[in-house]
Amino acid sequence: MVNFYGFVINIPMRIAVITNSRIPSLTANSIQAMKVCQALAQLGHDIRLHAPRETEFTSWDQLASHYGLSRQFEIEWLPSVPILKRYDFTVYTILATRKFKADLVYTWLLNPAVLALWLGWPVILEMHAEVTGKIGPWLMRKFWRSSTSKRMLVTTRPLGKAIETVAGLKIPSDALQIAPNGVDPAQYDSLPDAVEARHQLGLEDKFTVGFTGHIYPGRGADLLFELAKRMPNVNFLWVGGTPDEVAYWRDQLAGAGASNVTMTGFVGNIRLPLYQAAADILLMPYTKSISSSSGQDIVEVINPMKMFDYMAAGRAIVSADLPVIHEVLNDGNAVFCEPANVDAWQRALSELMTDEKRRLKLGKQARMDVAGYTWLARGKRSLEGFGKWP
Repeated sequence: MVNFYGFVINIPMRIAVITNSRIPSLTANSIQAMKVCQALAQLGHDIRLHAPRETEFTSWDQLASHYGLSRQFEIEWLPSVPILKRYDFTVYTILATRKFKADLVYTWLLNPAVLALWLGWPVILEMHAEVTGKIGPWLMRKFWRSSTSKRMLVTTRPLGKAIETVAGLKIPSDALQIAPNGVDPAQYDSLPDAVEARHQLGLEDKFTVGFTGHIYPGRGADLLFELAKRMPNVNFLWVGGTPDEVAYWRDQLAGAGASNVTMTGFVGNIRLPLYQAAADILLMPYTKSISSSSGQDIVEVINPMKMFDYMAAGRAIVSADLPVIHEVLNDGNAVFCEPANVDAWQRALSELMTDEKRRLKLGKQARMDVAGYTWLARGKRSLEGFGKWP
């Protein structure tokens, strides 16, 4: 964006986006990468996403359904040999970026970020977890010692502080941007009420408590299981999970005689809002330790995408009471419970079940509050100060 005598002119950039997420895959990181690319494309920029060639190629229509996308952008899958730990992928991304004649590099990876800076490209580096080992902190220091234009995005304030501590540096405040995840509001426009959503999905018309996301350590599956056993008159809707995870929990539920849980397995992002709308209450049952897909404990820095989706769905949210969650949620738009305290969660659900007025008020406030957390607004903020002259 360039300002000439009061006239603002938007200059489209060629942005090379580099991710190590498999595209397509079920990981939250891959969903986030695709939402970021869509937002940058919607802002009028020429986007080329570079991803490792580790999955079968698929059509754009399949990707759009899988990730809930409405704007197409280019994807280039590059070689990545597992035994080389993606160092080969880093080299290929830099070569592809040069061939693309990019004006800017946007990445979640330190290696290509540092190389791109050394080669003179402005860089936006997005971090979702603190750097680890010996190489990570060293690369982070190299990143900040470069004189090339750069910015780092972190999803939460504690994450920015954790990176500073581990890397032993002070990040310039004007180069660090707190960028929580977001939502695509178009996906949540004109959602039906819970009764109609259940009808459209062929679900039993019964008070429904929903959960969407993966079912692995730290995500609260044990808590969901206990609640289902204790509350047989409530229908629990679990949306997500790998086939193995779904099979495991179906066996556990059958063994416990709990027949009040509907498990869907993975649902494409484009249909996810309808499933969330089918719930009267939506749960974020995190524990005191949360494992990311890479194995790191991210409980102090987590910024779940489902939180913004839940808010946009306009349903009452019951969340684990983690300090970092309060950067977005509050007592006006959610109910908080001590992690893993089944009694507290059961009590909160029982109270909300009998208080429709409060449920609706919480959902309405959450939907109003999420208006400032869109992928498009996030993308626009991330690019402020970057650009090229006409």
